[in-house]
Amino acid sequence: MHQLLPGIDILLAHPPVWKDQRIGLVTNHAACTINFKPVRQALMEAGFKIRRLFSPEHGLDTTGVDGAEMHDGIDPLTGLPVTSLYGSKLAPDQQDLADIDLLLFDIPDIGCRFYTYLWTMTHVMEACALHNKPLVIADRPNSLSGNMALAEGPMLDERRCSSFIGRWNIPVRHSCTLGELALYFKSAGSSNILQTNPLALEIIRCQHWQRTMFHPQWSQSFVPTSPAIPCFEAALLYPGLGLLEATNISEGRGTAIPFRVAGAPWMDGAGIAQRLNALHVDGVVARPVSFKPTEGKYAGQNCQGIMFHVDDPAGFRPVTYGWWLMRLLREHHPGHFAWASYPTYVNHSGARHLDLLTGLPGAESIIGGPEDDTDRYTDTGDWEERVAPYLLYR
Repeated sequence: MHQLLPGIDILLAHPPVWKDQRIGLVTNHAACTINFKPVRQALMEAGFKIRRLFSPEHGLDTTGVDGAEMHDGIDPLTGLPVTSLYGSKLAPDQQDLADIDLLLFDIPDIGCRFYTYLWTMTHVMEACALHNKPLVIADRPNSLSGNMALAEGPMLDERRCSSFIGRWNIPVRHSCTLGELALYFKSAGSSNILQTNPLALEIIRCQHWQRTMFHPQWSQSFVPTSPAIPCFEAALLYPGLGLLEATNISEGRGTAIPFRVAGAPWMDGAGIAQRLNALHVDGVVARPVSFKPTEGKYAGQNCQGIMFHVDDPAGFRPVTYGWWLMRLLREHHPGHFAWASYPTYVNHSGARHLDLLTGLPGAESIIGGPEDDTDRYTDTGDWEERVAPYLLYR
């Protein structure tokens, strides 16, 4: 089998005509070459004229606390100025781009709508269109595969649930690469700015990626994309376990196994695990565990809960599983389970967090209510047909 090469390695192997132009690089420390060299370092060593770095949530070094404001700075690795796109602004402005001829985007994503790197890309797209700057995206595989049969909703209600964790109408698990989504967004009419301003967009494709492939099939070493996504299994569980952010259940932040556990001091871990396993869900097993978070919910407290073991990624549906998990937790602990706000820099009050995660207005009333229908709310509608013209890989 040929070695899978992300777009950045293709770019380095075949230097473009714009190599000597003044380049702004949107990136973070998780963006590496196939040999794990930071992309910004590899590009500069290859003679690319990088003038400024732009970083998303969690900062250039990917260590920032979830939802915390990130500030501008200087990159100690390259000495370049770093402009935060998760601070005083979400997109480069005219001053940032004054001495830039072209923007290059390379940030690894995990294939989930409410993971914010995707939406940073859309703000960069709009900035490039507004300020007449070409945008090049060095594409990367979707770690959760590009299998459209595994895409899961809900779809997003743009009118009532648009936010920085979901701007436009796509599924929670979208099964696309960022390059494919960029092509789709450019043409789909989601953005008034992109409708009225031309965007010069180029996608540097990966080589040797097939849509059915998951991350462990091309690399046994997963580069953490943010503090709470340290491994592939956390990334795979995140589209479902991430929904727990809107509850008083710990999703494992502040432990060595974030998004692989769920718990609370009062939880009946053994009982919940037994009920989940009785559903005979494909690809996953739950077992009771205890843990003590060092930060986040229940910091310093002993939590009883469950750990999830995914033994068949191709059969596992994380969003569906997360929906079932919340339903069971609410049924099993009616006196303890509660919805919670989730304050972040882009949603200071943290209000309506479940609505923003799911894309469904009034989502709290749906879970466990008379309208609770997992198949209905995880449906992706005509997503596969809509995005098909923009898919780059087969």
